[in-house]
Amino acid sequence: MTLSADLSRLSRAALDLCAELATLTEVPGQTTRTYLCPSAAQVHTRLCAWADRLGMTTRLDAVGNLRSRLEGPPGAPTLYLGSHLDTVPNAGAYDGILGVVLGYAAAEALQAGGRPLPFSLEVLAFSEEEGVRYGVSFIGSRALVGTAADLLDRLDKDGQSVRDAIRAFGLDETELPGALAEANALGYLEVHIEQGPVLQDAGAAVGVVSSIVGQSRLTLGFAGQAAHAGTTPMALRRDPLAAAARFMVAAEDLARTTPGLVATVGMIEARPGAGNVIPGEVSLSLDIRHEFDAVRAEALAALLDTAGREAAARGVTLAVTPRMEESATPMDAGLRAGLHEAAAGLGLAAPELVSGAGHDAQILAARMPAAMLFVRSPNALSHHPDEMVDPEDVDAALAVVVRLIETLAGEARA
Repeated sequence: MTLSADLSRLSRAALDLCAELATLTEVPGQTTRTYLCPSAAQVHTRLCAWADRLGMTTRLDAVGNLRSRLEGPPGAPTLYLGSHLDTVPNAGAYDGILGVVLGYAAAEALQAGGRPLPFSLEVLAFSEEEGVRYGVSFIGSRALVGTAADLLDRLDKDGQSVRDAIRAFGLDETELPGALAEANALGYLEVHIEQGPVLQDAGAAVGVVSSIVGQSRLTLGFAGQAAHAGTTPMALRRDPLAAAARFMVAAEDLARTTPGLVATVGMIEARPGAGNVIPGEVSLSLDIRHEFDAVRAEALAALLDTAGREAAARGVTLAVTPRMEESATPMDAGLRAGLHEAAAGLGLAAPELVSGAGHDAQILAARMPAAMLFVRSPNALSHHPDEMVDPEDVDAALAVVVRLIETLAGEARA
């Protein structure tokens, strides 16, 4: 692939900004940035500086999404580019943020072309995607499709509601209707690191996402009887941790034997939490995902049946609390074809792959055509400080995005 000097410069400027933004954090020495934390405002300031240089109009919507816009002709549709600004605890520098900064880089590259776009271009920097602070993902993108109001009363670990967080940031939740995406949206395009090994194994710099897996997240509570570890005979125990342990192994076994299924228990808590006390209560999380909703639903039903049997066998009760349910989401066929054509025109292989992670694109797909371009993760590692990208792969991603937008512009003019 031959890349212009201007595109290469913009790509490297985007990477430099990723490195700078990684230092804006709630926790010194690591990159941790949850929903509407103080460092989010610092990130907004850095991004606004780029938008201002391009003459973009920028605003914060009611949930704190930063939205920078190049206005097209009156009545023209809008093409949205973007990703998210929040992170998991102790994150890397590229998850989410790379897609945001490449949106600004693409806007600058298109301006340098000298010909106004026949549509509006809006860069979206979503305030929340990871679900860390409130245990629910996509607060940012849900605002654009009209479902964020359902989350306003959710509480974080300190008892502060989403509504409270919005007001503390200087925003007004009653202005949520103004956050809706335009009804005549041309589409949404998100660039994101792959966070896995598929492109690395294929030797490809970029890939086109065919669909995003569906996922279910739940909390399981096992309740038995706390008792003395030394004086309570095994036959008389009502041990919820033993039931939970059997369930966790069953989840792993089922996922290992079901193609494409992943199941994760990421959190577990036993109470009262003493080495010489049989636990009385155990709670754990379950995250289960698959490309096909029917397979996921069948697996989840089987696992919950297992949990019930293991609990009953020990005289333990089981409570199941759903936390999130997202259907599998195919990406738009037309935009996918456009990404493939743009990559091929640059001499790039761009294999299709399923995203095992959730993304804002799956939320926006309910309202407009949506597509994703993955950038290779050289060490297949994400949600970790050692997250990596290859600068040449980022060059390739920016070139594909710019070429696709130029093609869409040509079609609109025609």
